[in-house]
Amino acid sequence: MLPEDCEVAGLLALMLLTDSRRTARTSTTGDLVPLDEQDRRLWDRAAIAEGTVLVSEALSRGPIGPYQLQAAIAAVHAEATVADVTEWAQIDVLYRLLEQVAPNPVVTLNRAVAVGMAHGPSRGLELLATIEADPRLRTTHRLYAVRAHLLEMAGDPAAAADYALAARLTTSVPEQRYLSARAERLR
Repeated sequence: MLPEDCEVAGLLALMLLTDSRRTARTSTTGDLVPLDEQDRRLWDRAAIAEGTVLVSEALSRGPIGPYQLQAAIAAVHAEATVADVTEWAQIDVLYRLLEQVAPNPVVTLNRAVAVGMAHGPSRGLELLATIEADPRLRTTHRLYAVRAHLLEMAGDPAAAADYALAARLTTSVPEQRYLSARAERLR
């Protein structure tokens, strides 16, 4: 109904790109498989191609909105045939733009991961420190899971406590199992 609306195209691209990884997100036993450990051969390449074309066209046609930027981030992830070649610096730039278009502590939280991956965990932790006091994040597992991930990357043993706290705060059973296992592995 709105073929010329760039944000509608961005939303459709985001949905396609997100759904393209559905079969790789959980193991056969229902355990969470993080993005960097997913079998990318299970990703739906046709959906990735369609989503990438949609977001590329939308970004070139009109004003940039949050769905287009989220889809662009998803496309960068999807274009990496293995986790090690993910263009984290490009993802960081896209999150910076998203922070300008739709400021939100969750966007900054996600950007902290990209910064940590692109520029080192200490830089990611510095960015994370700017939003840790935000009351919208204090009761969510995501803050502690991201901090634990960055601390683990830095070799800091405090990561185990943050993984354990994140496991207690999430309501998702697969996430609880994953985060608890990460905490146990580091203890």
